[in-house]
Amino acid sequence: MAKRRGNPNWGKPEPIGPVTPTITEFEQVVREYKLQPDQYIRSTRLREWARRNKNSKYIPEPLLEAWGFEIESTL
Repeated sequence: MAKRRGNPNWGKPEPIGPVTPTITEFEQVVREYKLQPDQYIRSTRLREWARRNKNSKYIPEPLLEAWGFEIESTL
C-alpha cells in the first residue's frame, strides 16, 4: 500500500484550547521597574529604555508622544 502524502488534517478547523496571553517587552520592563501607569511619564529609566527601543519594541504611542519621540515608520 502506498504511503499517503500531505497533511491529513488540511482543511479541518484547529482545535480550540485555552488562549495564553502574551506579555510585551514593554510590560515586562514596567513590571521590572515596579511602575504604575501614572508613573510612566515621570520615569527616567523607562524613558531611556523607550528611547533605545522605540523603533523595535512596542511602546504605547501616547507615551512616545508625551515624551516627544518621533517614530521611524517603515510603511
